Amino acid sequence: MGYTTQASTPVEVQITTLTGTLHGTQIIPASNVPEPAVLIIAGSGPTDRNGNNSLAGQNNSLKLLAEGLADHGIASIRYDKRGIGESAAAGPEEADLRFDTYVEDAALWIQQLQADSRFSSITVIGHSEGSLIGMLATQKTGADAFVSIAGIAQTASQVLRDQLRPSLPDALWQQNEQILAALEQGNIVTSVPPELNALYRSSVQPYLISWFRYTPAQEIRRLTVPVLIVQGTTDIQVPVSEAQALKMAKPDAELRIIEGMNHVLKAVSLDPEQQNASYSDPTLPVVPELVEEISQFIHTSEVRRGSNQSLHRNVPN
Repeated sequence: MGYTTQASTPVEVQITTLTGTLHGTQIIPASNVPEPAVLIIAGSGPTDRNGNNSLAGQNNSLKLLAEGLADHGIASIRYDKRGIGESAAAGPEEADLRFDTYVEDAALWIQQLQADSRFSSITVIGHSEGSLIGMLATQKTGADAFVSIAGIAQTASQVLRDQLRPSLPDALWQQNEQILAALEQGNIVTSVPPELNALYRSSVQPYLISWFRYTPAQEIRRLTVPVLIVQGTTDIQVPVSEAQALKMAKPDAELRIIEGMNHVLKAVSLDPEQQNASYSDPTLPVVPELVEEISQFIHTSEVRRGSNQSLHRNVPN
C-alpha cells in the first residue's frame, strides 16, 4: 500500500470561518504515495474531536478510531465543532446556531482535504448525529465515500418522541406533541411548560427547526458514492433497527452489524454499570472489527474507483 504502521505525529490543523477559527487534529501515516483520508465528525451535544463529552467523561473513541485507521494507511482529520473544545470561540449565540452551520463547517474541512495532493480519496465518517451532518456534507462536496456509525434513519423529532413517551405523563405528553408538531412545521412556540423548557427553550428552537427538517433515510438515498453503515448491538442509544432502516433506504450500501459494540465504539455488554463505565474509560480500545471494516471499505472503494477510471479512459470516443 505504500505505508508503514508507524503513523506520523498528530498535528494541529485549523480552518478559518467568518465567525471564528475551527480547530482539529490531523494524522498522516508515513507514506511515499498518496493515501486515502477521512474526515471524522463527532456526535451531538458537547462532544469534542476525540469523542469525549463533558457531561459523560473521556472515552477517546474517535481519537482511538483515527489512530487505528492510521495503522491501516488512512489519514484523518477530526475536529471540535464550533462552540466545543478549542473551537468554543467560534460558536455563535445559541439562538443563532443552525444545523446547517455544522454541515457547512464539515464541508470546509472536506474541501481542505480535497485540495491536499497527499490524499488519494476523501471518505466522510459521521458518528451518531455526525452521520446526518456527514451525509449532507458529502452531498455538498462530492466526497468519495461515506461511513455512518450509529446513525439514525428517522427524524430527530421522532427520536425525541420515542425517548420521551415512556417518561411523560399524558397531559405533558400532549403538550410535548403539540410543541414538536409546531417545530416540525417550522413554527416557533411561545408557550413552553416549565417541565419541558430545558428541551424547548426559545433560544434552541431555531436550531431544532433546522434539524427536524432532515430525514436521514431520505438524505442517504441521495448519495451516489459508496456507503458503509455500521452499528453495534450493545448500543443503548441507537438500536440496530436504525441501521437496518438506513440500509433499506440505500439498498446498495454495505451494512455491518458489530456484535457487542456500544455507542462509544467499545466492546461492552448491555450491563448498565459496564455501559456507564465505558463512556469515561479512555484505556478501553475501540472494537478492532470496526477499524478493520472501515479500512477494508475505504481501500476497496479506492480500487473500484481506480478500475472504473481506467475503463472510462479506455472507452473510445
